[in-house]
Amino acid sequence: MRHITLNNGIQMPVLGFGVYQIPAEQTERAVTDALAAGYRLLDTAAAYGNEEAVGRAVRNSGISREELFVTTKLWVQDAPAEHNTRRAFETSLTKLGLDHVDLYLVHQPFGDVYGQWRAMESLNREGLARAIGVANFYPDRLIDLILNNEVTPAVNQIETHPYFQRADYQELMRERGVQIQSWGGFAEGRNDLFANPLLAEIGQGYGKSVAQVVLRWLTQRGVVAIPKSVRPERMAENFDVFDFELTDEQMAAIATLDTGSSLFFDHRDPAMVERLGKHRVDA
Repeated sequence: MRHITLNNGIQMPVLGFGVYQIPAEQTERAVTDALAAGYRLLDTAAAYGNEEAVGRAVRNSGISREELFVTTKLWVQDAPAEHNTRRAFETSLTKLGLDHVDLYLVHQPFGDVYGQWRAMESLNREGLARAIGVANFYPDRLIDLILNNEVTPAVNQIETHPYFQRADYQELMRERGVQIQSWGGFAEGRNDLFANPLLAEIGQGYGKSVAQVVLRWLTQRGVVAIPKSVRPERMAENFDVFDFELTDEQMAAIATLDTGSSLFFDHRDPAMVERLGKHRVDA
């Protein structure tokens, strides 16, 4: 496994395992299989409803806590945001059965983000969250957060895949010391990703699948990826991406697939802001 160094010196695996949309009753088995395949970065969230299952798999794995990098996320909190952020964090920590998390993210850029962030800065100072960051923040929101707070987010987890590559934004984040992390790395198969002729041709040259080419493309760009699967053979395949390297020409060819637009939704769309901003997670 290769690692990247966050802006506070913490090492983070460049490839991990995500559990978004895995039902809670399947999550413990999936995480157990992922750990057996070699994954050490696990990504969950309060909103996913499966933190308890992730925690059980971690505790039953026999793997030392120091070898693991566990991420969870804070959903939008009602006022007073600082108080409710700490309460939500403590709930997540209890469900995970851990004494700290390695990364705690603001899941959505809505509500009293600054109150939430102040509480997260305190959790970071106390060592309860070794690193803190954000998710789904567009450049304007990210820069404003950086300028008006003490701690710069270590990570911004955003939609990143061959059809929405975020290269310019990645460079902006790099300049500010923020690590880009991908969600939706396979675009959930949209635009026939797994049948894309260019990606398939590149993969054939290495004896690799389209999924492996995409993960190699992400990690070779320095983007942390968290693919999801409930199939052990697919987990192993997704993990096996460090024995080949894409050429500059292949990287440039994949760059031509970029549409510059989300395949899912825009966090700046008023209807989506209202939908996500009003939603609450029972935690």
